[in-house]
Amino acid sequence: MIRYIDLFAGLGGIRLGFTQAADELNLQTECVLTSEIKSSAIKAMQHNFNEKNISKVDITKIKEEDIPTFNILLGGFPCQAFSFAGKQMGMCDTRGTLFFEIERILKHHLKNVDGFILENVEGLITHQREDKTAPIGKTLSVILDVLRNKLKFNTEYILLDAADFGVAQSRKRVYIVGCKKKYGKLKLSFEKKGMVGVGACLDYGQECLDTPFTRALLAHFSPSELEGKFLKDKRGGMLNIHSWDFEYKGAVSDEQKELLNLLFKNRRRKSWAEKIGIEWMDGMPLTKAQISTFYSHPRLQKMLDDLVEKQYLSLEHPKKKVVHTTENGQYSERIPDTSLPKGYNIVTGKLSFPMSCILDPKKPAPTIVAMDMGHLGVVDGDGLRRLSLKEGLRLFGYPENYSLEMFNTSNRERQLGYDLLGNTVCVPVIKEIAKKILTQIYG
Repeated sequence: MIRYIDLFAGLGGIRLGFTQAADELNLQTECVLTSEIKSSAIKAMQHNFNEKNISKVDITKIKEEDIPTFNILLGGFPCQAFSFAGKQMGMCDTRGTLFFEIERILKHHLKNVDGFILENVEGLITHQREDKTAPIGKTLSVILDVLRNKLKFNTEYILLDAADFGVAQSRKRVYIVGCKKKYGKLKLSFEKKGMVGVGACLDYGQECLDTPFTRALLAHFSPSELEGKFLKDKRGGMLNIHSWDFEYKGAVSDEQKELLNLLFKNRRRKSWAEKIGIEWMDGMPLTKAQISTFYSHPRLQKMLDDLVEKQYLSLEHPKKKVVHTTENGQYSERIPDTSLPKGYNIVTGKLSFPMSCILDPKKPAPTIVAMDMGHLGVVDGDGLRRLSLKEGLRLFGYPENYSLEMFNTSNRERQLGYDLLGNTVCVPVIKEIAKKILTQIYG
């Protein structure tokens, strides 16, 4: 019997992949501890797993000696601290230091532990990399040093894309896998499987949305033209639809569209940073005088005022870069520099639209994160609707008998389900990794 613990368990995706692999190899497993502090995740696991020990457990509050003896540690330790979607504070963030809970537990149970599987975001690999030519940054170096040199595990890390494992989502994640040195060196190599499009995960024929947003979008674009498009007032090339392209925030003239498109591109020019007096960033506010150098119009001020009133533009101070130093290292953030004059900038809120992306049924979905999950749209017949929770589970390779229907009772509850999905793992990837380590240790 292989005894394992499931830390930072979420929906239990790592456990699922691990036990699926064990079943294929005719190995028996038992979960002796589940650690998760999010009530919604506990609710989902209690519904989907038979284990009696699934309860709200904060791993930082558990003494290592109180944890039952185990052979394998599974852990998708919190990734926001290393994610490109956040501030990348890493070990400066308390969520980043939770790796040391894994070290604490492994160290105490070292005699009985055979190996581990850890998962995190792609950004972990280069986080706090001072030398841009180095393959990894300081954060991952610390983690590998602990596992390899302090705890003496044969440890490997690998970056894998779920789309290469038959999952209908392109999701790159780093996996850190280790085993006792007596079991030999791990070889993490995998054959790619054929691409799967989102359409294989969809249940067509559902009720579509009828809102000011969908009506405006469908008035300017046909359903087929929307497939695979992103909706955001940011860069995206031909795949991007801006708010002014379908007059979502109000009517705009052809001249205003020209102004917005020119400002959209020119605000990225690095020469403006020196003239403004800030370190360059991707999208800086420009004053009327600066805008007039590339768009001259007798009614420029009136056009700008109208676009601000309709919230296509904001009038804001340029932002300066501020570096914070903590006992665990440094991180930076941007804050408004009120000593500099305000300028006009595109309103670029990531979730400015009810939908941020219309998925292409013929291709894998782009990487899905928690804040996006409830904003993904699909074309269904002649209309648009949101992705269902069941369809979302399929995009992460969860089995059909896994259910999140308990969150379908209201919009608020449904958002809890979306949040859980956005932070989960792709089960088929875990399964293939688990088959490697289980064969290495117990084969």
